[in-house]
Amino acid sequence: MSWQRISVERVIPAPPESIFALLADPAGHLRIDGSGSVQAARSGARRLQLGDRFGMDMRLGVAYSTRNVVTEFEENRLIAWRTLAAGPLSHLFTGRTWRYELEPVDGGTRVRETWDLSTEKLPSRLPVRLAMGSMTRDNMTRTLERIAEVVAEPAG
Repeated sequence: MSWQRISVERVIPAPPESIFALLADPAGHLRIDGSGSVQAARSGARRLQLGDRFGMDMRLGVAYSTRNVVTEFEENRLIAWRTLAAGPLSHLFTGRTWRYELEPVDGGTRVRETWDLSTEKLPSRLPVRLAMGSMTRDNMTRTLERIAEVVAEPAG
């Protein structure tokens, strides 16, 4: 794994379809976000597909919004989106990819979340990695914990 990518993984005792349904629903990201920065989806309840765009209201000290584009998609196996900053910041801080890979295994699904800065605009790659790398790893670990909790909730 290069310095531009951080991944965490966990086996979640649920089928990939249940987990993928959460990831492909922007409105559900508030329930699973381990960072506490996701405030609301701007795209409604539309289920994501390859090429879809969706917005998120965020808060990390201050409120901001992101635009996201689904760049990788394989039903129940892989979803990734590139996060783009709004306005003038898009020229400096934008383009990181969030990727989720799902693999059926004994006992459930291995979920790997990756924060990929190789797609980030060049000026911000190293500073973002240095400033946010450790915190992001911890937040991703919490996200996988929350996914496990949500899919374990009884339906109804």
